Amino acid sequence: MTDAQETAADSSLRTTGGAPPDDVEPAPIPLLEPREGIPPVIADEDALAEVIAAFAAGTGPVAVDAERASGYRYGQRAYLVQLRREGAGTALIDPVACPDLSGLGEAVSGVEWVLHAATQDLPCLREIGMVPTRLFDTELAGRLAGFPRVGLGAMVEGVLGFVLEKGHSAVDWSTRPLPEPWLRYAALDVELLVDLRDALEKELDRQGKLDWARQEFDAIAAAPPAEPRKDPWRRTSGMHKVRRRRQLGVVRELWQTRDRIAQRRDVSPGKVLSDAAIVEAALSLPVDVQALAALNGFGHRMGRRQLEQWQAAVDRAKALPDSALPQPGQPVTGPPPPRAWADKDPEAAARLSAARAAVSAVAEGLNMPQENLITPDTVRRVCWEPPKHVDVESVGAALAGYGARAWQVEQVAPVLVEALSAKAP
Repeated sequence: MTDAQETAADSSLRTTGGAPPDDVEPAPIPLLEPREGIPPVIADEDALAEVIAAFAAGTGPVAVDAERASGYRYGQRAYLVQLRREGAGTALIDPVACPDLSGLGEAVSGVEWVLHAATQDLPCLREIGMVPTRLFDTELAGRLAGFPRVGLGAMVEGVLGFVLEKGHSAVDWSTRPLPEPWLRYAALDVELLVDLRDALEKELDRQGKLDWARQEFDAIAAAPPAEPRKDPWRRTSGMHKVRRRRQLGVVRELWQTRDRIAQRRDVSPGKVLSDAAIVEAALSLPVDVQALAALNGFGHRMGRRQLEQWQAAVDRAKALPDSALPQPGQPVTGPPPPRAWADKDPEAAARLSAARAAVSAVAEGLNMPQENLITPDTVRRVCWEPPKHVDVESVGAALAGYGARAWQVEQVAPVLVEALSAKAP
């Protein structure tokens, strides 16, 4: 970062808002351009070996980003990986042509990785052999520091004074060859990421939150891969309309059929059949292809063979014995939905109400979102089953048992002690 950029960053970090005087013309914000131009896409092992050597010899943190093809392709695999490091410049790597990047991951092992919204990119990076041991998440840093807008473009503009090119975040990154404007956009995503990290580190330190952020980053880096969702078909949009078990069976069968087709064709499931169409068929229970074709989502654009495969799925669900039909709702492993607490346990409802108010007040005082101070699920669990003897130590142990970090326990446990003593009116 240049001296001018650093001055601008320090100034903007301390600005509380307000428009400039009417007689002062605001300075135009420059559109960011890649410093070394757009690098060629790495798509063979020899070029990859050169990148690995360059990044191993680089210095300081490494900025990392990945582009997926959500909404176009099946799954969440990476279709472009971008990196930048001092002394190595920027690299754009095609993980389709180079599917094993474990050598690159090893080359920067032990180096701090700088990502924006790390939890979104880490799963697809893990699939190609890139797993950080240390990281700095600029989006999470922005949340902890109290920034109202934490998208990468907003952060770069507000903190560093540059405008990032917009408009290509939702494109089909599986396209080959990738158009030059898309590559420019991708290169810019890592252009100032380390500069942004440095400015945010200063601001977090100024606010006394740097250690908190480091605890959060360490927790993200140490987290194991997420377990596969149980009964993912239950997340079909519009499921709240489906109440009967036979209808639930139709949703499950259509969802699973769609998923197999989408995986085989490598397309987004929503491009095979919409969630709305699945729910419509479940509610209507069509008796034949003609009845199915009359439903929304199964119109004239769908061929006879497609209609027959969906009707076959409906018929399979209709033929299931009652014992094989799914039960309404999902097995509850934690507390019931908060709306049911007043009837099930008025005392717990009173504790939750007091706890929410207390956590909200602490979060407001710290100028950060409540969910970053402590997860709502953790608060619910402690309020539903509080420790037998409520004090700071026991409440802190309960919070830690649900995954709260030490800084969260320190901030939240004292106010929860009082909240857990609340009585129902």
